[in-house]
Amino acid sequence: MESLKKLYRIGLGPSSSHTMAPSRAALAFLNQFPGAARYRVTLFSSLAATGKGHLTDKAIEDAVLPNPLEIIWKEEESLALHPNGMRFEALDKAGTPVGTREVYSIGGGALMSKDGQATPDHIYPLTTMDGLLDYFQSSGQSFWEYVAGYDSPDIWEYLEEVWEAMTDSLKRGLDSSGQLPGSLGLARKAAALHTRARMLKSDVRNDGLVAAYAYAVAEENADKGIIVTAPTCGACGVLPAVLYHLSLTLKPRRTAILKALATAGLVGNLVKFNASISGAEVGCQGEVGTACAMAAAAATQLLGGSVRQIEYAAEMALEHHLGLTCDPVDGLVQIPCIERNAHAATRALSCSHFALLSDGVHKISFDQVTSVMKETGQALPSLYRETAAGGLAKAYREDSPQP
Repeated sequence: MESLKKLYRIGLGPSSSHTMAPSRAALAFLNQFPGAARYRVTLFSSLAATGKGHLTDKAIEDAVLPNPLEIIWKEEESLALHPNGMRFEALDKAGTPVGTREVYSIGGGALMSKDGQATPDHIYPLTTMDGLLDYFQSSGQSFWEYVAGYDSPDIWEYLEEVWEAMTDSLKRGLDSSGQLPGSLGLARKAAALHTRARMLKSDVRNDGLVAAYAYAVAEENADKGIIVTAPTCGACGVLPAVLYHLSLTLKPRRTAILKALATAGLVGNLVKFNASISGAEVGCQGEVGTACAMAAAAATQLLGGSVRQIEYAAEMALEHHLGLTCDPVDGLVQIPCIERNAHAATRALSCSHFALLSDGVHKISFDQVTSVMKETGQALPSLYRETAAGGLAKAYREDSPQP
């Protein structure tokens, strides 16, 4: 598994797979083939189907400017290795290709080349939860200590940057109002939710506050703000909401928050390595489901849970998102994405609390749920995997008046 720096990426929304990664791919291609007369990019399958709503074309155009660029959309076609395929071509004055590269956006901002290589830098020797738990049993270590032992020497400085970026996006979201960009005319809700939640009785206030925090970050993402993939842009509000809430209620040391981020990152890495965090590949269970598992694990650690309880919380969080489809309305990372972030954040805390009531012993392991999630995602028809062709996106189109 790779460094947590490859999971937590700080950048512009609204999509790690549809904006962050295509922008990086375009820049890399320009560096490989500079000085062409013009460039052509063909987007396939999911990238073509929801690319306009996710601003894929804008991300690539910004990377290629001021060079002439043509973008071709082929949502009915797919390249061999992943639904998020791109073909870059450098053309001479006659329009003849002088350089071609096929690349895939495989989730969370990561890229994979045509030969199937994502150029990973694997630094974690253990790649299953069961393997980690056995190691912890013999070593006495915890998740964050394992991260400290194997990740880069500056990982704590990087996680400090991650936490700053998370809290900045959350606070900006709470301070903002007005409409989000795009065709839906969706109004920001975070500030109003936060105000109302503070007036509620204590038994429901916390859920309202956590939801407001998740809305704040997810709305910043939808508005092309700077956020942190956790593990993706579409699920970026879950972990910050939970950690920010606990930072206010528990008032832990800053180092405790960073250790919780490390634990959450390790959980996210396990899903990324053994299954997928790409909505185009496995549906939203890979995005919001993984984010919920990460947040549940982080919360359980902050609340004093054992490694077994941390694993149980993460397992429950992922298990109860199995089968969740990815069907963004109008191809925007807004409906149902923003609301899902809020529900997943409150569910993460519920899973944490339930795990802390137990001894952490249970029948279905995190590894088993991860395997089932991958299998379920592969069984989902493509129209339920970020193509905006089915599900809620289809229902909205059919019920909305056509121009």
